Amino acid sequence: MSRRPRQRPPALLVIPAVIGATLFVLPLVGLIGRAPIADLPALVTDEVVVDALQLSLITSIAATVAATVLGVPLAWMLSRTDFRGKQLLRALVTLPMVLPPVVGGAALLFAVGRRGLLGRPLYDATGLVLPFSIAGVILANTFVAMPFLVVTVEGAFAGIDRRYEAAAATLGAGPLTVFRRVTLPMIAPSLRAGMVLAWARALGEFGATITFAGNLQGRTQTLPLAVFVALESDRDTAIAISLVLVVVSLTVLVTLRDRWWSAP
Repeated sequence: MSRRPRQRPPALLVIPAVIGATLFVLPLVGLIGRAPIADLPALVTDEVVVDALQLSLITSIAATVAATVLGVPLAWMLSRTDFRGKQLLRALVTLPMVLPPVVGGAALLFAVGRRGLLGRPLYDATGLVLPFSIAGVILANTFVAMPFLVVTVEGAFAGIDRRYEAAAATLGAGPLTVFRRVTLPMIAPSLRAGMVLAWARALGEFGATITFAGNLQGRTQTLPLAVFVALESDRDTAIAISLVLVVVSLTVLVTLRDRWWSAP
């Protein structure tokens, strides 16, 4: 396959492009430049950092599982069925992608907090309190991360060739069998991409978590929250944690580069 000839960009486009790229590169250079390289091993193995890392991994993975279990059927429904209010539901599903996370956390607090719309009867019936708990962190992470999976998977459902599903149905396969044996394998790359995006978003969540679940070390303090606390007292630790998050995020984006940004 022949490669496309490289296009020489106009000079008037190069200058703003370089400035735009600098806007993203410069903060990372500044972060790396201030990093205490010699002390990094000790900083990232500090008890506070280890606790935050463990909690971040547990809650982000749990949120990804919840987002997958709930988001895949929701994406299928949005792509394959027609019902009144569908466009409004799609807008509400994607709202957390643009909503300030603090607002999302406050909405969760008023909905499922101890005195919330659902939280009060839930507490009266079971004694369960979601805010300021690991379950609260998982719920906040799921709320902000699931839209990324739903958007990705919905597009995959809409784009596959449905003749394969029809052929399986004519051979006697039931709807669930068609979904499990035909549909899911066909959208597997997009599903994996959506899960990775949801996990990365959950790993970096801050606003909804601190608003709904608080910032309790060893209980609800994730890596982003640990950065926030460390910036006020120990900037070296804050920089070390930030570098960990940057490395993870860059790894995810570079891995997914060919999925979205490769030229056809």
